[in-house]
Amino acid sequence: MDSPFIYDKYVTGKNFIGRKNDCTVVGNLISQGEHVVLSSPAKTGKKSLIQQTLFNLRMSGHNLRIGQFSALNVRTVEDFIVRFGSAVLRMCGSTPHEYNALISKHLERTHMVFDPKRFSENDEVLSLSWEADEEDVRAVIDLPYRIAAEKGTRHLLIIEEFQNLTFIGDRIFRLMEEVMKKRKEAGQTLFSFVFMGSMVNAMRDIFFTHRHFYRLTEQFKMQPFDEREITDHVAKGFLTSGKVIDKELLLGVCRLFKNHLWYINHFVSICDAKSKGYIMEPVLLESLGCILAIHEPRFISIMSSLTTHQVNLLRAVIDGHTRFSSSEVVRQYSLNSSANVKRVKDALMKKEILAFDENDEPSFLDPLFEYWVRHYFFEKKNA
Repeated sequence: MDSPFIYDKYVTGKNFIGRKNDCTVVGNLISQGEHVVLSSPAKTGKKSLIQQTLFNLRMSGHNLRIGQFSALNVRTVEDFIVRFGSAVLRMCGSTPHEYNALISKHLERTHMVFDPKRFSENDEVLSLSWEADEEDVRAVIDLPYRIAAEKGTRHLLIIEEFQNLTFIGDRIFRLMEEVMKKRKEAGQTLFSFVFMGSMVNAMRDIFFTHRHFYRLTEQFKMQPFDEREITDHVAKGFLTSGKVIDKELLLGVCRLFKNHLWYINHFVSICDAKSKGYIMEPVLLESLGCILAIHEPRFISIMSSLTTHQVNLLRAVIDGHTRFSSSEVVRQYSLNSSANVKRVKDALMKKEILAFDENDEPSFLDPLFEYWVRHYFFEKKNA
């Protein structure tokens, strides 16, 4: 039987809860040809939001061609253009003949080719016949604009883990900006990007610190889930298997996980497997131990990678401090100096452990990691 608590894949339809307004806003941006930037920590619902938005657009009569690829393992310019171009070609073709025709027509002056042998052996749609140069990169980035204009239909390319393109360097960003700006000035809006990133601080560096894609993209921040929607979702899910849970216990679960729905779905699926009838607090505590056991090796690895100063600053955050450069905090937590505090903060942001808001107040990006650090690493039993 299908579980009502899905955490192993994105969800749409009846399993999609909350964020109805977010879907409307993102749908409007896409339908107007805007490029959308969506960044939030891993497993916070970016893919579900986009897929539900696209589902809504199709249901309302929009004709969309959609491509998608992940930059997770992209480390060279060649990796990028092959992955990018292949995703675009798969939007519009499905046979070797169609792929070859599209490449011959739109990439005729580049080193990009359709190689039947590579296609048959590795399902490789687009191949390089020589080392890629800037004209190759520019032509591939411009490819979806040309195809969309030719077809006369709206095309959308979703790039997941977009922040990993920084491994290639600023060259890709510069060429993408060049093509996007040229097409925007020409009034061509049939194609748009969705840039998705799970490393919040790295995405912020790209779009805010270095100001790449300035005035070319729309930054969208997802709204947090509402406690009431989560508790209703969980209670209904338990009812499908004849189980009941007290609402106050559910509210406690929401607050422990800070409304992180992926963690909550994972947690309550464990509760569901361990219970019959009325779900009591001991079941929740046992299930919490299970989910911590699953993630503890990852948490231990994170803490083992930190320097003593970084650990000390995390302790200061756990203790509720925000003015880390004050002489009192520097002395109490052995942080050496205010200059060292800045280096430590930057390191913890680069490792995607902490984020700092406009008031320079810190927050953990992973709520379960925060709980584990507080109660298991620093052993604050009553906190």
